[in-house]
Amino acid sequence: MAPRILVVDDTPQNVKLFTDLLAAKGYAVTSATNGEAALASIAASPPDLVLLDVMMPGLSGYDVCRRIRENPATALLPVVMATSLDPQSERVKGIEAGADDFLSKPVNQAELFARVKSLLRIKSLQDERLARLKSFFSPQLAEALAAGKGDELLKTHRREITVEFFDLRGFTAFTDAAEPEEVMELLHEFHAALGRRVLEHEGTIERFAGDAVMVFYNDPVPIERPAEHAVRAALSMMEAFAPIGARWKKRGGFDIGLGAGIAQGYATLGAIGFEGRWDYAAIGTVTNVAARLCAEAKSGQILVDRKTAASLEGAFDFDALGPLSLKGFAQPVPAFALRRA
Repeated sequence: MAPRILVVDDTPQNVKLFTDLLAAKGYAVTSATNGEAALASIAASPPDLVLLDVMMPGLSGYDVCRRIRENPATALLPVVMATSLDPQSERVKGIEAGADDFLSKPVNQAELFARVKSLLRIKSLQDERLARLKSFFSPQLAEALAAGKGDELLKTHRREITVEFFDLRGFTAFTDAAEPEEVMELLHEFHAALGRRVLEHEGTIERFAGDAVMVFYNDPVPIERPAEHAVRAALSMMEAFAPIGARWKKRGGFDIGLGAGIAQGYATLGAIGFEGRWDYAAIGTVTNVAARLCAEAKSGQILVDRKTAASLEGAFDFDALGPLSLKGFAQPVPAFALRRA
């Protein structure tokens, strides 16, 4: 796919010139005639590079560049600023606004192509790094790390979160009877389905532990009503897992189900590990409560603690199970089962 370049200039002749030159080199070119239209275009379909005029009515090129840098989703988007003003003073202003490179008008074609090619090569490397980071971290945290803004997020801090555990039922019996390749196949199906739904609901997957997965919500990026996100993710996952379980039942007579536990409370969060191998973790009683509730849940059941149920009153219906004696807890813990339609 050809790299996409957005040309932003309020002079039609300049737009046509840049568009014709870049299109002749095989780039896919779109255009905007002012700063507002440029930002709208970037939000709708982020390009691979922006060629940005400095002097425009309304938002100037500097203003547009600052807006691009302020948005975590576009913080690394390459921006080349073009100006017919004094290049020395404009470069200083452009650097302060976050521009990556500069062109003086009238533009030298060879210089234009060289700068565009160089920045697109850098962006390609950044995209590869971001893709690798997203293999280990949530998209929000990966983007912050790639943009060099992850240090603050990774620092140890305390925050109220909603923790969610998923665990397969019948997995031990399955591993005893199935071939190793079949075990890996099931886990791949399970993790792939779960990963899509957790990301859709803005969760952070802390770890995969075979047939058990821990997820938390409201960190590293805060979200509104994290408990609701967790419950909706669990409901979506239960629906998605039903045909997976049915296929394995038909394929080898295996009885495989899925249980979930959700709890809300304060935890300590941050990076743990050592140089070369870091994880992002949540530590606290809330994680243990969610794990123990998950262990008590039957196949297809979603159990929550009192705080989660109270925060979702009116949005979902729950059946009180009474206090449960959970492993590791001196006192019984009140638990509630989500009533599924």
